[in-house]
Amino acid sequence: MLSAMRVLRGGAGGPTVLMLHGLGATADVWAGVAAHLPGAWTAPDLPGHGATAPLPAYTFAAVADAVADLVDPAGTVVLGHSFGGVVGLHLAARPGVIAVIGLGIKVVWSAEELARAAAMAQRPPMRFATREEAVERHLKVAGLTGLVAPATVEAGVVRDGDGWCTALDPTAFGVGEPGVSALVTASPVPVVLARGERDPMVAAEQLRAIVPDPVELPGLGHNAHVEDPAAVALLTCRQIPA
Repeated sequence: MLSAMRVLRGGAGGPTVLMLHGLGATADVWAGVAAHLPGAWTAPDLPGHGATAPLPAYTFAAVADAVADLVDPAGTVVLGHSFGGVVGLHLAARPGVIAVIGLGIKVVWSAEELARAAAMAQRPPMRFATREEAVERHLKVAGLTGLVAPATVEAGVVRDGDGWCTALDPTAFGVGEPGVSALVTASPVPVVLARGERDPMVAAEQLRAIVPDPVELPGLGHNAHVEDPAAVALLTCRQIPA
């Protein structure tokens, strides 16, 4: 695990729910879900996000290695959103993991989309004159515009001299194609793939090509865990043994 990692924790009793946010976000997006969970939960800022140190280079496996020590060997359900969902699939074989839930994972990537992501990884961090501008950019990149109050995203921006930047290390965009189908096939534990009904990033038929019974959350979009935390918490609790 990285020596400089921001980790939020709460609750008591197992199994622990390990929640992994999407690209550009921070652990704070899980506050609503955490409030509805019956037991222990853990939510880190992933490497290169929020107050967690960056990695020298990014792969999904490297990010998973960085957070692997957060898996409770006594029992862990991993709940990951988008980028974090792929990281969660890389944790499936770790001792203690009993199930993985991937929410809103983009499973089909075109060559053009991958090239665009690789180009974004080469760009220097954008610098803004005011904190408000940096917060606006953070919310846009994380897909959270209009979903959370700007005052709640303190970890998403950092001071940069006399200006401000988003906390996201842009090289994280260069993780490449996630290979979700192969990861699900290789998983030794149950995998649930879910999407918001209105998520433009992934279609229901794309998930059905990987798992026979994907979960669709009615009326929700890509950040379903922020839009309706109770619905995502209920989905998670169904993976916790009675």
